Amino acid sequence: MRVAASALEPILALNVEKEVRKDALAIRSSSKGDLPQLLRQARQIDEEFVARLERLPLVRLEIRYEKIEPIRRRRMERLLEAAARILQAPWHGLRPAVRASYGEAQFAIMLREHLQLYAAEVDALNASVRFALLMAPLRERVRRNMEEQANALAHDVTRLLYD
Repeated sequence: MRVAASALEPILALNVEKEVRKDALAIRSSSKGDLPQLLRQARQIDEEFVARLERLPLVRLEIRYEKIEPIRRRRMERLLEAAARILQAPWHGLRPAVRASYGEAQFAIMLREHLQLYAAEVDALNASVRFALLMAPLRERVRRNMEEQANALAHDVTRLLYD
């Protein structure tokens, strides 16, 4: 498994870059709230990611949007709402803006839900991935790990912002 995991590192790095780009788009466009445009841009970023993956021998990806889009839509809706809410706060800086926009429990719930939706989106995307045979057992481990990390990260970020 260690060999398979190390072979995945470049793919995972590309995936993180792709997700950061999509979330940054959502945050920057939160004042407009144009979800259909945001979803089109997310697909374009996905297509660029798939084109980059085609150069790698270990994996093939054909994104099945019928499974991913409903989850992505909910995640992006929530991200747009949260970003707009936080960016409208009259205070400068992340911590004061978040605290002005959300109570601690409310923020923890919102963040945990966003991260769980992200994990669900990744799980749906994983169903589109065709790994070399050696990589297939990693799918379930990745899904479980993401769910666990979503909960832990939501807790840690909430503590960081509210303590």
